Amino acid sequence: MGAGTHIAWFDEIGLGDREHVGGKGGSLGELKRAGFPVPPGYVVRTAAFERSLESLEREAPVRAAVAALAADDLEAITACSRALRIRMEEAELPGEVLEELTAAHERLVPAAPEQPVAVRSSATTEDAADASFAGLQDTYLWIRGTAQVLERVRSCWASLYSVPSISYRLKHGFPEERVAMAVVVQIMVDAGTAGVMFTRSPTTGDRSVVTIEGAWGLGSAVVGGEVTPDRWVLGKITGEISVREISDKLIQHVPAANGGVEAVAVSEEHRRAPCLSDTQLQELGTLARQVERHYGRAQDIEWAIDRHSGAILVLQSRPETVWSARDAAPIAKPQQDPLMHVMSIFGTRRCP
Repeated sequence: MGAGTHIAWFDEIGLGDREHVGGKGGSLGELKRAGFPVPPGYVVRTAAFERSLESLEREAPVRAAVAALAADDLEAITACSRALRIRMEEAELPGEVLEELTAAHERLVPAAPEQPVAVRSSATTEDAADASFAGLQDTYLWIRGTAQVLERVRSCWASLYSVPSISYRLKHGFPEERVAMAVVVQIMVDAGTAGVMFTRSPTTGDRSVVTIEGAWGLGSAVVGGEVTPDRWVLGKITGEISVREISDKLIQHVPAANGGVEAVAVSEEHRRAPCLSDTQLQELGTLARQVERHYGRAQDIEWAIDRHSGAILVLQSRPETVWSARDAAPIAKPQQDPLMHVMSIFGTRRCP
């Protein structure tokens, strides 16, 4: 069942809809439709962002103000960022956007209006195969109630105009008129353990292994680099665990009483204990291979294990970019004249 102009549900969208739902939204829809275990949710489409931006630009330029900046003028970028973020966060939502978003949220959590959700930025230039735009916009966890969701949607839109995001676009020459923001709203997983896994070694580029990193609590501590995660390396074919690195996990992220998350100390008993069993590692390894097979290329995958049910859930999957970019780069510059290569080898040798 459709949800109107400004809302799309995960089972309605896929990677081909990235232009309208952003990289994260398109990937989650793709995973959901392919049968992977993804927590339920919807996407506030870029049409809602465009509609709100249209209202703002009647008062003063937004996109043109960013496009006029120089990539190396940090002072001007900072001033512009501050002004645009305030405008975006304080603006009222257009009536039709407010109506559709409110109805969508009531449909997502019909029996439990205070059910916590994650509100996650999904930029149109994010998670593309040829550029890693992830992490430059905001994510808000453990958000409760429609009013907080509406507020955080605006915050996600505003984060498109953060200093790092503006600087990245200017540096890489992204046309400002093609940049837009969708927002993912997704049921929050109360994770006992969470982390990331790579279907290609992030350190060596080895395609034959899956690297799994995890820690206690919500995955935000791992993704944000606030805890050194446990790390395992599994063979894709055999499942053999060739590397086990169990770290001293000092903190974990847990839900805060008033919304959001907080860092708390890990108990002495769990600090140096592995956060995953061998059975869970094999299940994660199998899931990683399946996701990679679906996309046909190496993936970086965020996962969580529900504290209560023990179910493994996929929170995001994006193309691996670092080693893929190295593969795509030419090893040597081709010579216009093939004989020049031979001459360069023998040119320093003296004739007998």
